Amino acid sequence: MKTYSFTPQGVCAKQITFAIDEQGKLHDVRFIGGCPGNLSAIGKLLEGADPKNVAVLLKGNDCGGRGTSCADQLAIALNDALAEQ
Repeated sequence: MKTYSFTPQGVCAKQITFAIDEQGKLHDVRFIGGCPGNLSAIGKLLEGADPKNVAVLLKGNDCGGRGTSCADQLAIALNDALAEQ
């Protein structure tokens, strides 16, 4: 299982970490900073999910007119990780 760390831009979270296992499934999604209840729930909901599908689902999600969100930043991080594989 490979672990990734991403520094988001334009959101309250300061760091996003996650892992992708050998079968290509997402694990241990964690946000440092941001809205703890919502972001903890996102991590639980995404456990074992396909990162490609997650990236498509969350891409473009906006928070308060910022043009991005923690979820959108996770989509960017996932796409970066998938491109790296």
